[in-house]
Amino acid sequence: MSHKFDPTTLREYDIRGIVGKTLNPADATAIGRGFGTLLRRAGGTRAAVGYDGRHSSPLLEAALVQGLIASGIDVVRVGLGPTPMLYYAEAVLEVDGGIMITGSHNPPDYNGFKMVFQHRPFFGEDILKIGTMAAEGDWEEGEGTVTNADIMDMYVDRLIAGYQGGAFKVAWDAGNGAAGPVIEKLVKFLPGEHHLLYTDVDGDFPNHHPDPTEEKNLVDLKALVAEKGLDFGIGFDGDGDRIGAIDGKGRVVWGDQLLGILAEPVLKAVPGGTIIADVKTSQALYDRVAELGGKPLMWKTGHSLIKAKMKEVDSPLGGEMSGHIFFAWDYYGFDDAIYAAVRLMGAVRHSGKSLTELKDAMPAMVNTPEMRFQVDESRKFAVIEEVLQRLEADGADINRTDGARVNTPDGWWLLRASNTQDVLVARAEAKDEAGLERLLKQIDTQLELSHIARGEQAGH
Repeated sequence: MSHKFDPTTLREYDIRGIVGKTLNPADATAIGRGFGTLLRRAGGTRAAVGYDGRHSSPLLEAALVQGLIASGIDVVRVGLGPTPMLYYAEAVLEVDGGIMITGSHNPPDYNGFKMVFQHRPFFGEDILKIGTMAAEGDWEEGEGTVTNADIMDMYVDRLIAGYQGGAFKVAWDAGNGAAGPVIEKLVKFLPGEHHLLYTDVDGDFPNHHPDPTEEKNLVDLKALVAEKGLDFGIGFDGDGDRIGAIDGKGRVVWGDQLLGILAEPVLKAVPGGTIIADVKTSQALYDRVAELGGKPLMWKTGHSLIKAKMKEVDSPLGGEMSGHIFFAWDYYGFDDAIYAAVRLMGAVRHSGKSLTELKDAMPAMVNTPEMRFQVDESRKFAVIEEVLQRLEADGADINRTDGARVNTPDGWWLLRASNTQDVLVARAEAKDEAGLERLLKQIDTQLELSHIARGEQAGH
């Protein structure tokens, strides 16, 4: 018995592919066999399994469970829900690991797996190992059992434990993703006025694509906030681990800006704490953390990489530009957009201002959205190395944490290789439009020198 995965499915932070093309139930079974084998060899006996609202998820879940029990692992099925609910199950139930079946914010025909192994993120080398073990059929044999655990109410209770927010008027957009049922339960316990959009789970995502980091997906949320005169609006991605927000004027409060607001009460509780953000994050966030007496730490992009770094340096809070927010202080250290929404209400109340006033007070920076350029998979890391060598020869001020982040008197620009796609990712931020133009010219020059046309941008 052995199994070969499509080489494109085993990614840096998770496993994902297009169902029926690069990902099928046989892959799910092999993932279960590999993960179960590694768990048993590490002394584990039980794993929790959850799944999102995609049409392919129940089928993949059944196949995954078969693989786990065939390796002698007992399975606790927590059913349909957001990814953080599975992470919560792994943190509080008597299990040794967890697997979530989710396509996250990808199009409807995608699906994938996010994994936790003995309370730590499972990524990179771990995922490659599952591929090697499958190819060799290096699997333990056994007969595990299957039980069901209904933990949604327990999870909702934990989300509101110690709620410190006020009675806000809020719009919530679940985008027909897996967070919907949790949000419906949650708002019943919150003071204030709550208006819900698209909380019914639908794997076709009929209203808009579930990615709140793209402004075009926030149109309905903005309309609802404007129509009802609400304080703010919160949006979620397909599996509820990434947050998007808009203020009372309908302006987007980006991931790094949310982190700056959330950091304030955390740093009051943990003075001098290390707050981690990824390399795509605004300089304004790092300055804000320092101003609040915290230690800002720039780290690599990727939810698994940030989680691992937070454990290493004992960070109370971390976040990414993409809306993953990780609370370790008074929580479990995993990315949970629903919990981040609850904590945001507390942070806004503690500030004594409205979210709109907090947004007004933020330094005006001019920045680009994330720009993505198609590049051959075999060239993407080589191009970054070429760019770094040229910049170093020119004596540029570079941070090499994840690709090239270059500081100039105008601001900064970033060029890095995506770990999940055959693209280069760029971003730039300046104090004014003229400065931004100069930064973009520097990016263009570097791309041209490595024979890449910025031209047509790649989609997600």
